[in-house]
Amino acid sequence: MDVDEDFQFLHPLDLITKSVDELQKIVKQKKESIQKDKSKGKEKETMENGRSQDRGPVLEKDKEVAKDKDNEKQLREKEKERDRDKVEKEKEKTKGKDKEKPVEDVTDVNHGGDKNNSRPEANGTDGGSEPMDVCQSLPTLPCEIPTSDVTVFQGHTSEVFACAWNPSGSLLASGSGDSTARIWTIDGPASSNLENGNPNVVLKHFKGRTTEKSKDVTTLDWNGDGTLLATGCYDGQARIWTKDGELINTLNKHKGPIFSLKWNKKGDLLLSGSVDRTAIIWDAKSGDWKQQFEFHSAPALDVDWRNNNTFATCSTDSMIYVCKIGETRPIKTFAGHQGEVNAIKWDPIGNLLASCSDDSTAKIWSMKHDTCLLDLREHTKEIYTVRWSPTGPGTSNPNQQLVLASASFDSTIKLWESEHGRLLHSLDGHREPVYSVAFSPNGEFLASGSLDRCLHIWSVKEARIIRTFTGNGGIFEVCWNKEGDKLAACFADNVVCVVDFRK
Repeated sequence: MDVDEDFQFLHPLDLITKSVDELQKIVKQKKESIQKDKSKGKEKETMENGRSQDRGPVLEKDKEVAKDKDNEKQLREKEKERDRDKVEKEKEKTKGKDKEKPVEDVTDVNHGGDKNNSRPEANGTDGGSEPMDVCQSLPTLPCEIPTSDVTVFQGHTSEVFACAWNPSGSLLASGSGDSTARIWTIDGPASSNLENGNPNVVLKHFKGRTTEKSKDVTTLDWNGDGTLLATGCYDGQARIWTKDGELINTLNKHKGPIFSLKWNKKGDLLLSGSVDRTAIIWDAKSGDWKQQFEFHSAPALDVDWRNNNTFATCSTDSMIYVCKIGETRPIKTFAGHQGEVNAIKWDPIGNLLASCSDDSTAKIWSMKHDTCLLDLREHTKEIYTVRWSPTGPGTSNPNQQLVLASASFDSTIKLWESEHGRLLHSLDGHREPVYSVAFSPNGEFLASGSLDRCLHIWSVKEARIIRTFTGNGGIFEVCWNKEGDKLAACFADNVVCVVDFRK
């Protein structure tokens, strides 16, 4: 409470991406800079006073001018330092006109490659990590995705947090802080920009005005055959919609925001995880809840099905539980993380569970063991998400190696092999926290989205960027369609972009 005024030197994004030490350094540096400017101003004012003893009434006017100039300089310096946030969320909100402009051509394709390539990645495992190869900073390069291959979908009036392709058709769902989800029809050739009249269905999560902040759509998921879309909302309610936008059921039992929502493979059950510390199994047809699991001591952040009746949950309490429908206690308890567990993901055949945490580690757990199978420790900051490649035994790409990708606030992505936990590659092309990664259906490519506004497409085998696109806001999620020829990304500047990958 003694340092409330210090927060004026920080951007909101700093608070969730910087450590306490880093925040204190930022405040200290900015205070010193302002003090320095004040000292210079006083010296200048003193000199002016010395030279102007006999100027009478003019002196006061000159002093005021000098003071105004000093204030202007301080404000400019302060603004420059406070403009650290690459997302520029507040700036974008005040410039509503930006929403009507098509995404501009990429002019900076370097993405920090020079700096990152000069820094070797420490690695204590066998074989070492291979450096990443980035396209050089030239205005027109093959890796730069032309705007003619990108369709920009506008209509949301706030950040777009989630997106998901329909598994059986050319539909894309998006969820936003504007209290709506939208279902976009993605057909025909890409165009550079689509205005508010584009083909989409609006799924309103409010009855009257949109003034209630509690209506943010935080998560969404299609069922296996693409006939139903489930949305999770900050108001604690889950909703089930048809692909035409008709509301079928409202699922109301959670007492806090829903952060994760998943259909089982069969499509008859829906699983939700909430800030109220519980996970609930819902009957999709009736909309009734079947079972509520109350094992965590803090908010549940993620849930994931292992099969049609077994699933895992993780929480800010650093615990992971594997649960089974009908059982009143967890069938497995995985303890080992020293911080909040942000995400969990089962491998394609359900033998291994990957997790990632604020403790800067990712872990791989096995149903055959009660302890951690592999402890992956190469990141230097929180790991936000993990994804398995659609490869290995039991997949449509059985001859390819099973790989785990982890994305972190340290701006890197790590690729790990799953047998011994060896670091295969460190992908260092981003300059800000990486929020989302997604493997292409054939496992050959990895898409990544970051707060640095860059969407990168990497060759998994070569560990280099082969395509890149820069939008006008930070990226919260990326996802491939089933065919692997289109890639979607949702942005903090209220838009959804679709990249045509066929070329």
